[in-house]
Amino acid sequence: MNHYPIQYFGLLAERRGLADETVASAATTPAAIYQEIDSRDPLGMAMNDLRAVVNDEFASWDQPLKEGDRIAFLPPMSGG
Repeated sequence: MNHYPIQYFGLLAERRGLADETVASAATTPAAIYQEIDSRDPLGMAMNDLRAVVNDEFASWDQPLKEGDRIAFLPPMSGG
């Protein structure tokens, strides 16, 4: 079981009710950890509508993770 610091932004943070947390998981990709979180507490956003970030860099959903990697999930942003 690895521990991953997770950050949520925008609508995901609102739906999750927090901006960050540490998750203990056997997941090995951002996709797997997102699906695990979403299955426990539905976030209501499909992965294809989000971007995954690992250690402050955009990442593919199937990028291998290692203990302590910082993961962020970014929904579409709008601005003015």
